[in-house]
Amino acid sequence: MKRIYILITALLPLLQACTDKFEEFNEDRKNPSAVVGESLFSNAQKELIDQVSSTNVNTNVFKLWAQYWTETTYTDEANYNIVTRNIANNTFRYYYMDALKDLLEAETIIKESEYLLDASPKIKENKLHILQLVKAYAFQQLTDIFGAVPYADALNIDNVYPKYDAGNAIYKDLIEKVTAATAGLDASFGSYGSADLYYGGNVSQWIKFGNSLKIKLGITLADYDANLSAQTVLSGVSGGAFTSSADDALFSYLQSSPNYNPLYADIIASGRNDFVPANTLTDIMNTLEDPRRTAFFTPFEGGYVGGKYGYAAPYNAHSHIAPAISAPDFKGILLTYSEVQFYLAEAAARGFAVPQSAEAYYNEGIKSSFSFWGIAGAEDYLNKPEVKYSAANWKERIGIQEWLSFYTRGLEGYTTWRRLDYPVLNVAELINDYSEIPLRFTFPVNEQTLNRANYDAAAALIGGDLLTTKIFWDK
Repeated sequence: MKRIYILITALLPLLQACTDKFEEFNEDRKNPSAVVGESLFSNAQKELIDQVSSTNVNTNVFKLWAQYWTETTYTDEANYNIVTRNIANNTFRYYYMDALKDLLEAETIIKESEYLLDASPKIKENKLHILQLVKAYAFQQLTDIFGAVPYADALNIDNVYPKYDAGNAIYKDLIEKVTAATAGLDASFGSYGSADLYYGGNVSQWIKFGNSLKIKLGITLADYDANLSAQTVLSGVSGGAFTSSADDALFSYLQSSPNYNPLYADIIASGRNDFVPANTLTDIMNTLEDPRRTAFFTPFEGGYVGGKYGYAAPYNAHSHIAPAISAPDFKGILLTYSEVQFYLAEAAARGFAVPQSAEAYYNEGIKSSFSFWGIAGAEDYLNKPEVKYSAANWKERIGIQEWLSFYTRGLEGYTTWRRLDYPVLNVAELINDYSEIPLRFTFPVNEQTLNRANYDAAAALIGGDLLTTKIFWDK
């Protein structure tokens, strides 16, 4: 027996060596076990633009709530029912678990990664700064939807009961982070290259994006904190924002699944005819004889006929969404030059010391919107008395034209209405009064059930978890 023990002891090093060898064979040297941070960043960009673009009634109803479109048969969402389909939960999950979670993991991996072939550590720094800008964009959207959301505690796996941060505190921190990230970018060096699905790694474009995002953040605060609003907008202008539509932050969808535009999935591939243009939109554009109608929807019986918003609108009795918009490769739209021009028109109308007049920015916003949609006739349109800029009615003029320019971007159009009170929307069938049109999403039911203490604190923070509770900037 003693000899057997001695033999086993002698063989142990050999067995260990064999085990080590077998572990080497088990290593997949071509496919890394950890996901590369840059790939996670790409995926986060795709998830974010999918949510912005989608009109799936389970996750994004803002094309309805902005009253660009209405429903043909099932009108729950056009009547502001977000409970039946658990829309608030789905929206929460999409931003946090699909987009922001990937951004957080990408940030962690990139920070920890060594890039031996990179010419300078500036490339890694640029990647991290760009990532911060995309995070800020997503958090602004979440804040504009709910009013208060988990922010400081968000996505911390060690804290499954995150507290909610007040919207105004989130905005102030986002402005600081966007300012720092934009200032930290160095256009002398590269970034993500082809892994960047918005700008192809062009750092100069991201600097413009960061400054344009500051203008967006700043102008949204105009009725809440005029001083911070002006300071932020002017900082974005002086830093160098978008100068033409060539700077637009867009996503190039492809012709085939799973990389086609979600609008194609919702409108065409689904085989359903769930949406038609809303009469809110068609009536305004018909009154203005707006040439963009040909790009927005199809004619019906010689005119452009929208469905009555919030009522059943038979598909075959109305205009339809233009085929180009429901094409699989219709571009995803994140932030545009036209949008920035309208923000600056508002800034000028409010007396901020921006370089040009409100009228000049307003006119440029309309011209660039026409150009984006491939429509001629902007100069003639601007000369119409009901379109021409009016300092006395600047909220109405800017509000309506900004809202029109946001067509297909429901959340931004809805936010324009909430901030500027224009255009005048229609009252849906199942509500009684204009004052009952929602101003936000209520918090997710899951949060009420699983994170009750923080849910109660958040509801108190914003003045009640109601659809009609105003977002802090909505004065």
